[in-house]
Amino acid sequence: MITKDLKYGFTTGSCAAAAAKAATLMLFEQRSTDTVSVMTPAGVRYDAPVEEVMLTTTEASCAVRKPGSDDPDVTAGILIYAKASLAADNCKSAGKYKDRVIIEGGEGIGRVTKPGLDRPVGDAAINTVPRRMIEAEVRSVAEEYGYSGTISIVISAPEGAAIAGKTFNPRLGIKGGISIIGTSGIVEPMSTKAIVDTIAVELRQLKEMGCDIAVVSPGNYGLDFMRENYGYDLDKAVKCSNYIGKTIDIAHNLGFSGMVLVGHAGKLVKVAGGIMNTHSAEADCRMELMAAAAARAGAPGDIINPILDCVSTDEAIKLMTDAGIEKKCFEYIMERIGHYLTKRAQDMKIGCIVYSNKYGLLGKCGPGELFEKSFGESR
Repeated sequence: MITKDLKYGFTTGSCAAAAAKAATLMLFEQRSTDTVSVMTPAGVRYDAPVEEVMLTTTEASCAVRKPGSDDPDVTAGILIYAKASLAADNCKSAGKYKDRVIIEGGEGIGRVTKPGLDRPVGDAAINTVPRRMIEAEVRSVAEEYGYSGTISIVISAPEGAAIAGKTFNPRLGIKGGISIIGTSGIVEPMSTKAIVDTIAVELRQLKEMGCDIAVVSPGNYGLDFMRENYGYDLDKAVKCSNYIGKTIDIAHNLGFSGMVLVGHAGKLVKVAGGIMNTHSAEADCRMELMAAAAARAGAPGDIINPILDCVSTDEAIKLMTDAGIEKKCFEYIMERIGHYLTKRAQDMKIGCIVYSNKYGLLGKCGPGELFEKSFGESR
């Protein structure tokens, strides 16, 4: 469902399909066009202005500018080009060729270099749904003009190579440009789905690479901690942002035998309260949970109340350390973190490492074998 009070946009896949349709139309009609209309898988019609028209008797090309939405999007405003030409092996009888529409990636479209993505290694990063959209639009034009031969479509995005560095593509193993993506054809103003989808892709890639334990961190600090303390290969780690619960679900569904979560106390102490989305807009009870741990450790009120007034977890840890109760506090916190992670993970083994940039390692929980297999050390 589209959120009516927010502006939605259209995917690179919709733009590519629109440009391909316009180029094919111009090739057959031998005249330029200003607009083209395509139907997205979401059932929303996209009326796209056509730019950068080039037309000869043998090929036609044009571009569609990707519209922005209320969702952050580094590809908003770029031009997605399509070039249409008739393949050399023209055939007048339908069905002779297996692929009547040949789709390839040109300048600024990334190439897949790692397994586990939508396309096989070596392919242009034009995903399955956009390919179907492009093929359907091109076929419809060809059929309208009675053409049953093969049509070549080349999709390009000259700005793609420069923009790709601002996306997840380099980390996913898509080199040299952007991806042509989109399952619904529209960009809904919901960045959560995009992030969770990316987490799923990265975990699936790890599984394809033969990893049986998923090593996950909410952000770059956790990755740095793993590299500096364990020499961990960060190409085998996944960032989950705030979506700890969803990441556990994905790892479980993909069949990982175990998962290790590594993160800063400022994020992960929330898990001790069963919070699986650690965004501050969702929940922030860090100090309440740390105060509860201090009370459990036998701290008097003159320590508990100042903990409740702390702004950062490091401030609270200092108070615990000064009182000599930090070890007992984090034993309790890790026990509660382990309880909630295990409950969410079902039959998948799960462990956790919590640290502070200032105070270092604070605690671990979970089966020792997970740490041994992941970092070469036991719990």
